[in-house]
Amino acid sequence: MNRLIVGGLGMLLGCAGCSGVERLTGQEPIVDMHGVNVAQFEQDLTECRLYADQVPVGRQAATGAVAGAATGAVVGAVIGDSRTASRGAGVGAATGTLRGAAGGLQDRQHVLRNCLRNRGYAVLN
Repeated sequence: MNRLIVGGLGMLLGCAGCSGVERLTGQEPIVDMHGVNVAQFEQDLTECRLYADQVPVGRQAATGAVAGAATGAVVGAVIGDSRTASRGAGVGAATGTLRGAAGGLQDRQHVLRNCLRNRGYAVLN
């Protein structure tokens, strides 16, 4: 089970820095294309994705992992022994990583959508 979690987290973090991760996660911005020059939109979307790529998703995931591991270890130590603390740290690290990565991906989406809105596009989602 731990290998499955680690593998899944690795794949998530691996694609978190990829341009166009929104397509992979189903979070592609929906833009009202009525009256929009498609070529200009594609150029603007590419540029906005470059800005979104600057969000440190991996760092946010790592920070979440450290905080989660520490919290899990403390809780495990309080309610049990060193074995429980170790398990708590593992669960906390996995949970913290997922929360950190999810927050980073959400930040990416905000940057992408705000960039498009600031360029005059009507982003619907």
